[in-house]
Amino acid sequence: MLTGRRMRASLGVRPADGRRMDYGEGDAITKHDWTQWLDERAAAGLTRRLRVAGSPQGARMRIDGREYLAFCSNDYLGLANDPRLAMAMREGIDRYGVGAGSAHLINGHFESHQRLEDELASWLDVDAARLFSTGYMANLGVVGALMGRGDTVIADRLNHASLIDAVQLSGARLSRYRHNDLADLEARLERARGERMILTDGVFSMDGDIVPLAELVELAERFDAWLVVDEAHAFGVLGDQGRGSFEAAGLVPGERVLRVGTLGKAFGTAGAFVAGAAEPLAVLLQRARTYLFTTAQPPAVAEASRAALAIVRDEGFRRDRLADLVSAFRAGVAGIEGLEPMPSSTPIQPLTVGEADRALVMAERLDAAGLLVPAIRPPTVPVGGSRLRVTLSAAHDRDDLEELLSALRECTSIP
Repeated sequence: MLTGRRMRASLGVRPADGRRMDYGEGDAITKHDWTQWLDERAAAGLTRRLRVAGSPQGARMRIDGREYLAFCSNDYLGLANDPRLAMAMREGIDRYGVGAGSAHLINGHFESHQRLEDELASWLDVDAARLFSTGYMANLGVVGALMGRGDTVIADRLNHASLIDAVQLSGARLSRYRHNDLADLEARLERARGERMILTDGVFSMDGDIVPLAELVELAERFDAWLVVDEAHAFGVLGDQGRGSFEAAGLVPGERVLRVGTLGKAFGTAGAFVAGAAEPLAVLLQRARTYLFTTAQPPAVAEASRAALAIVRDEGFRRDRLADLVSAFRAGVAGIEGLEPMPSSTPIQPLTVGEADRALVMAERLDAAGLLVPAIRPPTVPVGGSRLRVTLSAAHDRDDLEELLSALRECTSIP
């Protein structure tokens, strides 16, 4: 039987400060421990399971053969099933076929890829953008290309798993500062050796809060550090044209700023990009292993993303609707006993409930009522910080919101 620290590590839960998150699975286990490890996860309420969707992404979906009202998607603007994107993809298939067939630097970089990169760079008013197959690969690529042994990456403790892995794979020293704690960040910058990089999410995926960007920009400039901001949950959502946290803060990114965006969230398609000044983007072309050594995304997907970009840029009413839903949800949930809404103004609206088993029971009650709201448990969030993670979309309407609020009141009232 595993006990003490080894058991906690085997479950992916480490005895650290209350805000630490460990996205990994702790200590390595041998095949002889697998059954026990799985049993322990189940007993702790930490088992994950797959669901199978049988309908397009949207507010209402058919999943595992049942109809659900879903509050768990990152399709923030409701574009994943937009007919204009589908048409653009079909036209892309007619012109370019289904697959890219090769890496970008061999013969897999199509006209649609180049046009999308140029349009993204123009939209963000930067020199260049580089496409990656996934957001995870984009983060691994940008950190690994710019940082290495002898350098220091100072990263927010609540960063996404891909940012943590990116530093570890780069060989650079990882220094993690307390979440959005500028004094702790400054102290770590002063102690850092070699090239410095500040690495952070723009909107944090589990708490829904926004990075204090102006202060990070000032610190990066003072210490001549790279500033890399993962805008996965910000692009499309924040700013008048959806240009993310810099537009929302009224800031213009400098030469040492790189921004990572995913196309599978507010854009409704797939893939990712890194945007910034010409020189670091040229370095990525030569050194980013997750760009160099993988097949490019299908060119038809890039055509769908170009259609999505036009909608993200021009249809601001979607962001307005989303903001109204966020305000209405926060007002409605404030009076529900047993739920603690976190301070978020974004579509990510976590409701802290405490222990993992309670979060799981509440999610199951919502499931039985036909609402899909995931329970987020350790190791994704700290022990004692389990929550229901509600995400809102412009595809929802006020009736959907009222149905959710009513179900939340009902499931918290049951002993």
